Amino acid sequence: MDDTRRRFDAEVLPHLDAAYRFARWLSSSRGDAEDIVQEALLRAFRGIDGLRTGDAKAWLFAIVRNCHSTAVRRERRRPVVPLPEEHDREDGHSMIAATPDPESDTIRADERRALARLLANLPEEQREVLVLREIEDMGYREIAAVIGIPIGTVMSRLSRARAALKELWRPQMEGDIRAMP
Repeated sequence: MDDTRRRFDAEVLPHLDAAYRFARWLSSSRGDAEDIVQEALLRAFRGIDGLRTGDAKAWLFAIVRNCHSTAVRRERRRPVVPLPEEHDREDGHSMIAATPDPESDTIRADERRALARLLANLPEEQREVLVLREIEDMGYREIAAVIGIPIGTVMSRLSRARAALKELWRPQMEGDIRAMP
């Protein structure tokens, strides 16, 4: 095994699970998160010689974040082809199912999970810092390095994210689920 591979295995791979969790919070699906992490690992392996700071976790998270941004831009450029409506078909049959499919049922069940639902309602910049700080237990400096913003901005975004999460959480704690977004 060459030195590059040994270094990659020793410094980057221990953070694979954390990178996946971060990608999962950023992306809309498990498959997207897996694709993002796979791309990030390829980029990290190719660029391991550029890692000089010694903080491989923050470096890897920055790559994951960049891969997510690239995937979002790529998705926005993809053309959308709408399904035909009932009146668009000559035979009067719609291609749209009248009952929810299993995937929709699963998505609805997942949405009922309080934390995931509440986090999903936060703006991306707030969700990003909250996940990195509270779930991935990263310090302010590490978060600033991952996102590429000043530490003061990290602290203010984190404060706004916590306040917003508290406001979203309050109706659920009071039992008024209908009031949740």
